[in-house]
Amino acid sequence: MTKTDLKNVTKKNGWNFDWKLEFKDLQKEVYKLTIVNNSSILQGLLRITIEQDHIYINLLESSPFNIGKDKLYEGAAGNLVAYACKVSFQKGFDGFVAFTAKTNLIKHYEENLGAFHFKNQRMIIETEAAKKLVKKYFKS
Repeated sequence: MTKTDLKNVTKKNGWNFDWKLEFKDLQKEVYKLTIVNNSSILQGLLRITIEQDHIYINLLESSPFNIGKDKLYEGAAGNLVAYACKVSFQKGFDGFVAFTAKTNLIKHYEENLGAFHFKNQRMIIETEAAKKLVKKYFKS
């Protein structure tokens, strides 16, 4: 993600989080999801921290038009999670990714991401589930 991308990522435009603040935190990395041949329209955003042995998803948000039953594209959030898994493999963490789930989405994450409910609201994606996500969303 670049500073230029932040222009339209505002609460006024339907985004829920303050991505300008997230972008300023140099301890974390922010990535954008776009479609081929149109990198100016953001489909979703992801903020991760590279820990000692895994990737931690700090924040993930689909663009406002990719939420709800009338969403433009299916799978924006899944694609971003798959990217976190891919980074985990690249860093030598065997695909391990952790995140904190909203309570009402725990079952959804178990069923759709292959994540397991570790403790409280903490979710973990292990190697095999991570491989499946990367294979599903990335061709190479």
